[in-house]
Amino acid sequence: MTATADRQLTGAVERVRPKMMTVAAIMAGLLPIMWSHGTGAEVMQRIAVPMIGGMVSSTVLTLVVIPSIYAVVKQLSLRLPRPAPRSRAIEPEEAIS
Repeated sequence: MTATADRQLTGAVERVRPKMMTVAAIMAGLLPIMWSHGTGAEVMQRIAVPMIGGMVSSTVLTLVVIPSIYAVVKQLSLRLPRPAPRSRAIEPEEAIS
């Protein structure tokens, strides 16, 4: 396993627990709203549905998409040749002293 893949795996593992705890807490609050049938339930369901979708999509984005994009960009940057460092021109005053 390369160093990049190792760092990527370590970072993903560190993010799983806090992200899943947050998503579980929010979903636990939104699911009863989705299943309710009382007064005003239709309005609240319209609010809860996009929030649930957003939580699912943000979880996938945080745990899968962003690390994948990072790996692709990192691999591309490692493959590109780096320009040679430019030498600094010596000013005439610096050459005298």
